[in-house]
Amino acid sequence: MVSDKMKGLLAGSSVIRAMFEDGKRLAKEYGSENVYDFSLGNPFSYPPEKLKTVIKSLVDDLNPTFLHGYMNNSGYEAVREKIASSLNKRFGTDFSFMNIIMTVGAAGGLNVAFKTLLNPGDEVITFSPYFSEYRHYADNFGGKLVALKPNTGGGFRPDAEELKKAITTNTKAVIINSPNNPTGVVYSEEDIRNIVNVLREKSAEIGHAIFLISDEPYRELVYGGVTVPYLTKYYENTMVCYSYSKSLSLPGERIGYLVIPTEIEDFSDMVSATNTATRILGFVNAPSLMQLAIAECLDECADISVYEENRNKLMKMFDEIGFSYIKPEGAFYLFMKTPEDDKAFAEQAKKERILLVPGSAFGCPGYARIAYCVDTKVIERSYEGFRRLAERYRD
Repeated sequence: MVSDKMKGLLAGSSVIRAMFEDGKRLAKEYGSENVYDFSLGNPFSYPPEKLKTVIKSLVDDLNPTFLHGYMNNSGYEAVREKIASSLNKRFGTDFSFMNIIMTVGAAGGLNVAFKTLLNPGDEVITFSPYFSEYRHYADNFGGKLVALKPNTGGGFRPDAEELKKAITTNTKAVIINSPNNPTGVVYSEEDIRNIVNVLREKSAEIGHAIFLISDEPYRELVYGGVTVPYLTKYYENTMVCYSYSKSLSLPGERIGYLVIPTEIEDFSDMVSATNTATRILGFVNAPSLMQLAIAECLDECADISVYEENRNKLMKMFDEIGFSYIKPEGAFYLFMKTPEDDKAFAEQAKKERILLVPGSAFGCPGYARIAYCVDTKVIERSYEGFRRLAERYRD
Protein backbone atom coordinates (compact mmCIF):
# COMPACT_ATOMS: atom_id res chain seq x y z
CA MET A 1 0.00 0.00 0.00
CA VAL A 2 1.32 3.46 -0.90
CA SER A 3 2.57 5.44 2.10
CA ASP A 4 0.64 8.45 3.39
CA LYS A 5 3.60 10.68 2.58
CA MET A 6 3.71 9.52 -1.03
CA LYS A 7 -0.05 9.95 -1.34
CA GLY A 8 0.43 13.61 -0.46
CA LEU A 9 3.23 13.95 -2.99
CA LEU A 10 1.15 12.29 -5.69
CA ALA A 11 -1.70 14.72 -5.04
CA GLY A 12 0.65 17.66 -5.60
CA SER A 13 2.68 16.12 -8.42
CA SER A 14 4.75 18.27 -10.72
CA VAL A 15 2.86 20.94 -12.67
CA ILE A 16 5.66 20.89 -15.24
CA ARG A 17 5.29 17.19 -15.91
CA ALA A 18 1.50 17.55 -16.05
CA MET A 19 1.88 20.23 -18.74
CA PHE A 20 4.24 17.94 -20.64
CA GLU A 21 1.59 15.21 -20.64
CA ASP A 22 -1.01 17.75 -21.82
CA GLY A 23 1.32 18.54 -24.70
CA LYS A 24 1.44 14.92 -25.80
CA ARG A 25 -2.35 14.73 -25.68
CA LEU A 26 -2.82 17.91 -27.71
CA ALA A 27 -0.21 16.78 -30.24
CA LYS A 28 -2.24 13.64 -30.92
CA GLU A 29 -5.38 15.72 -31.35
CA TYR A 30 -4.07 18.65 -33.43
CA GLY A 31 -0.71 17.45 -34.75
CA SER A 32 2.61 18.21 -33.08
CA GLU A 33 3.33 21.12 -35.45
CA ASN A 34 0.21 22.88 -34.12
CA VAL A 35 1.10 22.61 -30.43
CA TYR A 36 3.54 25.10 -28.88
CA ASP A 37 5.02 23.31 -25.92
CA PHE A 38 7.16 25.57 -23.72
CA SER A 39 6.68 23.50 -20.55
CA LEU A 40 9.78 21.36 -20.09
CA GLY A 41 13.43 22.43 -19.94
CA ASN A 42 14.57 19.68 -22.31
CA PRO A 43 17.64 20.87 -24.29
CA PHE A 44 17.03 21.25 -28.01
CA SER A 45 20.64 21.61 -29.11
CA TYR A 46 22.43 18.37 -30.03
CA PRO A 47 25.39 17.12 -27.97
CA PRO A 48 28.83 17.96 -29.43
CA GLU A 49 29.92 15.62 -32.22
CA LYS A 50 33.08 14.78 -30.28
CA LEU A 51 31.01 13.12 -27.57
CA LYS A 52 29.63 10.57 -30.03
CA THR A 53 33.15 9.80 -31.28
CA VAL A 54 34.46 9.40 -27.73
CA ILE A 55 31.64 7.06 -26.67
CA LYS A 56 32.18 4.85 -29.72
CA SER A 57 35.90 4.70 -29.00
CA LEU A 58 35.36 3.82 -25.33
CA VAL A 59 32.95 1.01 -26.20
CA ASP A 60 35.25 -0.38 -28.89
CA ASP A 61 38.58 -0.07 -27.10
CA LEU A 62 38.12 -0.54 -23.36
CA ASN A 63 37.81 -3.74 -21.37
CA PRO A 64 34.06 -4.12 -20.69
CA THR A 65 34.72 -5.06 -17.05
CA PHE A 66 36.44 -1.72 -16.53
CA LEU A 67 34.07 0.26 -18.72
CA HIS A 68 30.86 -1.00 -17.10
CA GLY A 69 32.05 -2.07 -13.66
CA TYR A 70 31.96 -0.58 -10.18
CA MET A 71 34.50 1.94 -9.01
CA ASN A 72 34.98 4.15 -5.93
CA ASN A 73 31.58 5.56 -4.93
CA SER A 74 32.97 9.04 -5.62
CA GLY A 75 33.83 8.09 -9.21
CA TYR A 76 36.95 7.34 -11.25
CA GLU A 77 39.92 9.20 -9.76
CA ALA A 78 41.33 10.01 -13.21
CA VAL A 79 38.02 11.56 -14.30
CA ARG A 80 37.78 13.61 -11.11
CA GLU A 81 41.37 14.82 -11.56
CA LYS A 82 40.61 15.98 -15.11
CA ILE A 83 37.53 17.87 -13.93
CA ALA A 84 39.51 19.47 -11.10
CA SER A 85 42.24 20.58 -13.53
CA SER A 86 39.63 22.02 -15.90
CA LEU A 87 38.00 24.02 -13.09
CA ASN A 88 41.41 25.28 -11.93
CA LYS A 89 42.21 26.47 -15.45
CA ARG A 90 38.83 28.19 -15.92
CA PHE A 91 38.32 29.76 -12.49
CA GLY A 92 41.72 30.00 -10.83
CA THR A 93 40.82 27.46 -8.15
CA ASP A 94 43.11 24.88 -6.56
CA PHE A 95 41.17 21.61 -6.65
CA SER A 96 42.35 18.00 -6.90
CA PHE A 97 40.36 14.81 -7.44
CA MET A 98 39.66 14.80 -3.68
CA ASN A 99 37.44 17.87 -4.12
CA ILE A 100 35.23 16.25 -6.78
CA ILE A 101 32.42 13.71 -6.19
CA MET A 102 30.81 12.36 -9.37
CA THR A 103 27.01 12.46 -9.12
CA VAL A 104 23.86 11.31 -10.87
CA GLY A 105 23.22 14.76 -12.30
CA ALA A 106 22.78 17.94 -10.25
CA ALA A 107 19.63 16.49 -8.65
CA GLY A 108 21.62 13.51 -7.38
CA GLY A 109 24.30 15.90 -6.16
CA LEU A 110 21.78 18.00 -4.25
CA ASN A 111 20.35 14.92 -2.55
CA VAL A 112 23.85 13.78 -1.60
CA ALA A 113 24.61 17.26 -0.23
CA PHE A 114 21.38 17.39 1.78
CA LYS A 115 21.92 13.84 3.09
CA THR A 116 25.39 14.91 4.19
CA LEU A 117 24.35 18.17 5.88
CA LEU A 118 20.81 17.94 7.22
CA ASN A 119 19.51 16.75 10.55
CA PRO A 120 15.73 16.48 11.04
CA GLY A 121 14.33 19.98 11.59
CA ASP A 122 17.20 21.79 9.86
CA GLU A 123 16.21 24.59 7.52
CA VAL A 124 17.40 25.32 3.99
CA ILE A 125 16.72 28.85 2.73
CA THR A 126 16.20 29.71 -0.92
CA PHE A 127 15.14 32.76 -2.91
CA SER A 128 11.83 32.70 -4.78
CA PRO A 129 11.21 31.86 -7.53
CA TYR A 130 12.98 28.54 -7.14
CA PHE A 131 13.10 25.04 -8.64
CA SER A 132 10.20 23.32 -6.91
CA GLU A 133 12.01 20.03 -6.32
CA TYR A 134 14.21 21.73 -3.70
CA ARG A 135 11.36 21.38 -1.22
CA HIS A 136 11.13 17.62 -1.83
CA TYR A 137 14.89 17.14 -1.72
CA ALA A 138 15.09 18.81 1.71
CA ASP A 139 12.07 16.87 2.96
CA ASN A 140 13.74 13.60 1.92
CA PHE A 141 16.08 14.05 4.90
CA GLY A 142 13.78 15.68 7.42
CA GLY A 143 14.76 19.21 6.41
CA LYS A 144 12.48 22.16 5.76
CA LEU A 145 12.75 24.53 2.81
CA VAL A 146 12.25 28.19 3.72
CA ALA A 147 11.43 30.18 0.58
CA LEU A 148 11.93 33.94 0.78
CA LYS A 149 9.34 36.10 -0.92
CA PRO A 150 10.10 37.08 -4.53
CA ASN A 151 12.04 40.32 -4.95
CA THR A 152 9.79 41.51 -7.78
CA GLY A 153 10.81 45.15 -7.34
CA GLY A 154 14.49 44.24 -7.56
CA GLY A 155 14.38 42.22 -10.75
CA PHE A 156 14.31 38.92 -8.83
CA ARG A 157 17.83 39.44 -7.52
CA PRO A 158 18.57 37.96 -4.07
CA ASP A 159 17.66 40.29 -1.20
CA ALA A 160 20.40 39.97 1.44
CA GLU A 161 18.39 41.84 4.06
CA GLU A 162 15.50 39.39 3.72
CA LEU A 163 18.01 36.55 4.00
CA LYS A 164 19.38 38.00 7.22
CA LYS A 165 15.88 38.21 8.74
CA ALA A 166 15.08 34.61 7.79
CA ILE A 167 18.14 32.94 9.34
CA THR A 168 17.51 31.14 12.63
CA THR A 169 19.47 28.71 14.78
CA ASN A 170 17.90 25.95 12.67
CA THR A 171 19.34 27.31 9.41
CA LYS A 172 21.86 24.84 8.00
CA ALA A 173 22.18 25.93 4.39
CA VAL A 174 21.23 28.45 1.72
CA ILE A 175 20.72 27.19 -1.82
CA ILE A 176 21.02 29.45 -4.86
CA ASN A 177 20.55 28.77 -8.55
CA SER A 178 22.31 31.06 -11.03
CA PRO A 179 21.63 31.33 -13.94
CA ASN A 180 18.21 30.93 -12.45
CA ASN A 181 15.38 28.60 -13.32
CA PRO A 182 12.78 30.06 -13.96
CA THR A 183 13.83 33.73 -14.38
CA GLY A 184 17.10 33.50 -16.33
CA VAL A 185 18.60 36.02 -13.87
CA VAL A 186 22.36 35.70 -13.21
CA TYR A 187 23.51 36.69 -9.73
CA SER A 188 26.27 39.28 -9.91
CA GLU A 189 29.48 39.40 -7.89
CA GLU A 190 27.86 42.07 -5.71
CA ASP A 191 24.87 39.78 -5.11
CA ILE A 192 27.20 36.96 -4.05
CA ARG A 193 29.28 39.17 -1.77
CA ASN A 194 26.11 40.45 -0.07
CA ILE A 195 24.91 36.90 0.55
CA VAL A 196 28.31 35.79 1.83
CA ASN A 197 28.59 38.75 4.22
CA VAL A 198 25.26 37.78 5.75
CA LEU A 199 26.27 34.12 6.06
CA ARG A 200 29.53 34.97 7.81
CA GLU A 201 27.83 37.38 10.20
CA LYS A 202 24.96 35.03 11.06
CA SER A 203 27.19 31.93 11.32
CA ALA A 204 29.21 33.71 14.00
CA GLU A 205 26.03 34.88 15.73
CA ILE A 206 24.28 31.49 15.90
CA GLY A 207 27.45 29.52 16.59
CA HIS A 208 27.59 27.12 13.65
CA ALA A 209 28.42 27.20 9.96
CA ILE A 210 25.75 27.99 7.40
CA PHE A 211 26.59 26.25 4.13
CA LEU A 212 26.06 27.78 0.70
CA ILE A 213 24.92 25.32 -1.98
CA SER A 214 25.22 26.48 -5.57
CA ASP A 215 23.02 24.64 -8.08
CA GLU A 216 24.70 25.28 -11.46
CA PRO A 217 23.31 23.24 -14.38
CA TYR A 218 22.99 26.39 -16.52
CA ARG A 219 26.44 27.89 -15.87
CA GLU A 220 27.53 27.91 -19.54
CA LEU A 221 24.20 29.21 -20.86
CA VAL A 222 24.71 32.98 -20.61
CA TYR A 223 24.24 35.83 -23.08
CA GLY A 224 25.86 39.16 -23.83
CA GLY A 225 29.14 38.51 -22.03
CA VAL A 226 27.52 38.02 -18.62
CA THR A 227 29.84 36.37 -16.06
CA VAL A 228 28.71 33.81 -13.49
CA PRO A 229 30.87 34.11 -10.32
CA TYR A 230 32.43 30.86 -9.06
CA LEU A 231 31.25 30.65 -5.48
CA THR A 232 34.05 28.70 -3.77
CA LYS A 233 36.25 31.75 -4.36
CA TYR A 234 33.95 33.87 -2.19
CA TYR A 235 32.92 31.58 0.66
CA GLU A 236 34.75 28.64 2.18
CA ASN A 237 31.63 26.70 3.28
CA THR A 238 30.33 26.24 -0.25
CA MET A 239 29.25 23.16 -2.18
CA VAL A 240 28.78 23.37 -5.96
CA CYS A 241 26.36 21.00 -7.72
CA TYR A 242 26.94 20.77 -11.45
CA SER A 243 25.32 18.81 -14.28
CA TYR A 244 26.23 18.22 -17.93
CA SER A 245 22.51 18.08 -18.77
CA LYS A 246 22.53 21.52 -20.38
CA SER A 247 26.14 22.24 -21.37
CA LEU A 248 26.45 18.94 -23.28
CA SER A 249 22.67 18.40 -23.80
CA LEU A 250 22.66 15.15 -21.81
CA PRO A 251 19.70 15.40 -19.40
CA GLY A 252 18.78 11.73 -19.67
CA GLU A 253 22.31 10.49 -19.02
CA ARG A 254 22.28 11.82 -15.43
CA ILE A 255 25.91 12.84 -15.08
CA GLY A 256 27.37 15.65 -13.00
CA TYR A 257 29.57 16.32 -9.99
CA LEU A 258 29.70 17.90 -6.55
CA VAL A 259 32.57 20.23 -5.59
CA ILE A 260 33.68 20.29 -1.94
CA PRO A 261 36.49 22.81 -1.42
CA THR A 262 39.32 21.91 0.95
CA GLU A 263 38.53 25.03 3.03
CA ILE A 264 35.05 23.78 3.98
CA GLU A 265 34.44 22.98 7.64
CA ASP A 266 35.32 19.34 8.49
CA PHE A 267 36.59 18.68 4.96
CA SER A 268 37.68 15.07 5.51
CA ASP A 269 34.39 14.12 7.14
CA MET A 270 32.45 15.95 4.41
CA VAL A 271 34.18 13.98 1.66
CA SER A 272 33.68 10.69 3.50
CA ALA A 273 30.03 11.52 4.16
CA THR A 274 29.26 12.43 0.53
CA ASN A 275 30.97 9.25 -0.61
CA THR A 276 28.85 7.21 1.81
CA ALA A 277 25.67 9.13 0.93
CA THR A 278 26.22 8.33 -2.75
CA ARG A 279 26.26 4.64 -1.87
CA ILE A 280 23.42 4.41 0.65
CA LEU A 281 21.03 6.59 -1.35
CA GLY A 282 21.19 3.85 -3.95
CA PHE A 283 23.14 5.74 -6.60
CA VAL A 284 26.23 3.62 -5.75
CA ASN A 285 28.21 5.61 -8.32
CA ALA A 286 27.58 7.92 -11.25
CA PRO A 287 27.19 6.16 -14.65
CA SER A 288 30.58 4.72 -15.57
CA LEU A 289 30.47 5.16 -19.35
CA MET A 290 29.34 8.78 -19.06
CA GLN A 291 32.04 9.59 -16.51
CA LEU A 292 34.72 8.44 -18.95
CA ALA A 293 33.04 10.16 -21.90
CA ILE A 294 32.64 13.61 -20.38
CA ALA A 295 36.23 13.51 -19.13
CA GLU A 296 37.32 13.74 -22.78
CA CYS A 297 34.84 16.55 -23.56
CA LEU A 298 35.52 19.08 -20.81
CA ASP A 299 36.31 21.82 -23.32
CA GLU A 300 33.23 21.05 -25.42
CA CYS A 301 29.81 22.67 -25.27
CA ALA A 302 26.57 22.16 -27.14
CA ASP A 303 25.66 24.94 -29.56
CA ILE A 304 23.80 27.42 -27.36
CA SER A 305 23.39 30.03 -30.11
CA VAL A 306 19.94 28.61 -30.85
CA TYR A 307 18.84 29.55 -27.33
CA GLU A 308 20.05 33.12 -27.72
CA GLU A 309 18.25 33.36 -31.07
CA ASN A 310 15.07 32.00 -29.50
CA ARG A 311 15.38 34.37 -26.55
CA ASN A 312 15.70 37.37 -28.85
CA LYS A 313 12.77 36.30 -31.03
CA LEU A 314 10.57 35.73 -28.00
CA MET A 315 11.45 39.08 -26.44
CA LYS A 316 10.79 40.91 -29.71
CA MET A 317 7.48 39.10 -30.08
CA PHE A 318 6.38 39.98 -26.54
CA ASP A 319 7.45 43.61 -26.99
CA GLU A 320 5.21 43.81 -30.06
CA ILE A 321 2.30 42.00 -28.45
CA GLY A 322 2.51 43.81 -25.13
CA PHE A 323 3.44 41.13 -22.59
CA SER A 324 5.96 42.16 -19.93
CA TYR A 325 8.80 39.88 -18.80
CA ILE A 326 12.15 39.66 -17.03
CA LYS A 327 14.99 39.83 -19.57
CA PRO A 328 16.89 36.51 -19.29
CA GLU A 329 20.66 36.83 -18.85
CA GLY A 330 21.14 33.07 -18.92
CA ALA A 331 19.51 29.61 -18.93
CA PHE A 332 16.72 29.08 -21.49
CA TYR A 333 13.63 30.40 -19.74
CA LEU A 334 11.62 33.61 -20.01
CA PHE A 335 9.57 34.62 -16.96
CA MET A 336 6.56 36.69 -18.03
CA LYS A 337 4.07 38.69 -15.99
CA THR A 338 0.59 37.25 -16.34
CA PRO A 339 -2.39 39.61 -16.75
CA GLU A 340 -4.47 37.51 -14.32
CA ASP A 341 -4.01 34.59 -11.94
CA ASP A 342 -1.13 32.57 -13.36
CA LYS A 343 -2.94 29.22 -13.26
CA ALA A 344 -5.99 30.69 -15.02
CA PHE A 345 -3.69 32.30 -17.58
CA ALA A 346 -2.02 28.93 -18.27
CA GLU A 347 -5.45 27.43 -18.93
CA GLN A 348 -6.30 30.27 -21.33
CA ALA A 349 -2.97 29.74 -23.11
CA LYS A 350 -3.79 26.06 -23.47
CA LYS A 351 -6.83 27.06 -25.54
CA GLU A 352 -4.33 28.45 -28.05
CA ARG A 353 -2.38 25.19 -27.72
CA ILE A 354 0.38 27.07 -25.91
CA LEU A 355 1.82 25.20 -22.94
CA LEU A 356 3.64 27.16 -20.25
CA VAL A 357 4.14 26.68 -16.50
CA PRO A 358 2.42 28.89 -13.89
CA GLY A 359 4.82 30.83 -11.70
CA SER A 360 3.14 29.49 -8.57
CA ALA A 361 4.92 26.20 -9.34
CA PHE A 362 8.13 28.10 -8.52
CA GLY A 363 6.78 29.95 -5.49
CA CYS A 364 5.97 33.08 -7.50
CA PRO A 365 2.28 33.58 -8.41
CA GLY A 366 1.44 36.14 -11.08
CA TYR A 367 4.10 34.98 -13.52
CA ALA A 368 4.58 32.13 -15.99
CA ARG A 369 7.69 30.33 -17.25
CA ILE A 370 8.32 29.79 -20.94
CA ALA A 371 11.04 27.25 -21.77
CA TYR A 372 12.44 28.43 -25.11
CA CYS A 373 14.74 25.41 -25.57
CA VAL A 374 12.71 24.46 -28.64
CA ASP A 375 12.99 24.53 -32.42
CA THR A 376 12.94 28.21 -33.46
CA LYS A 377 10.01 27.42 -35.76
CA VAL A 378 7.88 26.62 -32.69
CA ILE A 379 8.37 30.19 -31.46
CA GLU A 380 7.59 31.62 -34.88
CA ARG A 381 4.43 29.53 -35.26
CA SER A 382 3.25 30.46 -31.75
CA TYR A 383 3.08 34.18 -32.60
CA GLU A 384 -0.60 34.24 -33.60
CA GLY A 385 -1.63 32.25 -30.55
CA PHE A 386 0.19 34.64 -28.21
CA ARG A 387 -1.27 37.61 -30.10
CA ARG A 388 -4.83 36.28 -29.72
CA LEU A 389 -4.14 35.61 -26.06
CA ALA A 390 -2.99 39.20 -25.53
CA GLU A 391 -6.04 40.54 -27.41
CA ARG A 392 -8.33 38.51 -25.20
CA TYR A 393 -7.01 40.33 -22.13
CA ARG A 394 -7.06 43.74 -23.77
CA ASP A 395 -10.74 43.19 -24.61
